[in-house]
Amino acid sequence: MMNKKIIFKTSAQAASDGDGVQLKRVIGTQQLNYLDPFLLLDEFGSDKPLDYIGGFPDHPHRGFETVTYMLAGKMRHKDSAGHSGVIETGDVQWMTAGRGIIHSEMPEQTQGMLAGLQLWVNLPAQYKMTEPKYQEYSAEQIPEETRDNNVRLKVIAGQTQNGTKGVINNNFVNPSYWHVFLPASQDFTEVVNPKHNSFVYVLKGEIEIDPESPTVKKGELVVLSQGENLTVTAKNDSEFVYIDGKPLNEPVARGGPFVMNTRQEILQAFHDFQSGKFV
Repeated sequence: MMNKKIIFKTSAQAASDGDGVQLKRVIGTQQLNYLDPFLLLDEFGSDKPLDYIGGFPDHPHRGFETVTYMLAGKMRHKDSAGHSGVIETGDVQWMTAGRGIIHSEMPEQTQGMLAGLQLWVNLPAQYKMTEPKYQEYSAEQIPEETRDNNVRLKVIAGQTQNGTKGVINNNFVNPSYWHVFLPASQDFTEVVNPKHNSFVYVLKGEIEIDPESPTVKKGELVVLSQGENLTVTAKNDSEFVYIDGKPLNEPVARGGPFVMNTRQEILQAFHDFQSGKFV
C-alpha cells in the first residue's frame, strides 16, 4: 500500500469572526484557501470570556454544511426555523444549510474555557438548494475505538479498518472525521480512501507522518498525498483530527456566508436573504 505523505503544510492564522470571537483560521486563508470539498476550518479556544462571549449572532448560510465539534464549554444554537439546542463538550453538530437558513451560535457560559472546531463542507451543485437539516450527537453517542497502548479515537464520520462507524450520514462527499488521542512514542496506522482529499490538524503535541518531512506541531495543518495507508507517530502526548472527503471538482463561488457555483447564484442568495426568503 502507498503511504500518505505531506504535500503542503500551513499554520493557523489569528482571526476574528462573529461578534469579536478570537479564533485561529486554518483553511480559508491566503496560504490555504480551499481543499475540495473543505471550504474553511476554524479552531476557537480561550479561557478569557472577552475572547468569545460575543459569540456568533444571527447570520445566514446557503450552499454548504457547517460542522461544529465542541472540545470544551457549551454553545447554544438557535435558527430561524425554531430549532434550538446546546452543543456541549464532546458533542458534534453537522448542519446542512442547503437553500438557506439563519442561525446563531452563542456561548452558554460567561467564564471558563470555550474551545472547538468549525469545518465548512461544500455541497454538490444539485444539492445546494436542498432543505436545511441537522445531525446532532452528544459525546456519549459518538463511537470511540481503543487500540493497544492507550491509542484511541473518536469516530465522528467514516469507518475505521476495525469496523467502527461514525454517526454522521453524508453521501455527498463520504467524509471521515476522526479525533485521535496518541500517547508519546506510539503509532496510529489506518487504511483510508486513496481517492479522497485529506488533511491532519494537530490539536496538541507533536507528530510525525512522513519521515522525510518535518514534524507537525500544535496549530499546524498538513495536506496529505494520495495513498491508502496513514501512519502517524507521536513525539509526545498528542491529539489531532484526521479529515478526508471526496472532491466535488466543481466551480466554487463565494460570497461571505454563501457558497455556490456561479457569481449569479451568489447575487441571487443575497437577494433572497434580503427579501426574507430564507427559512
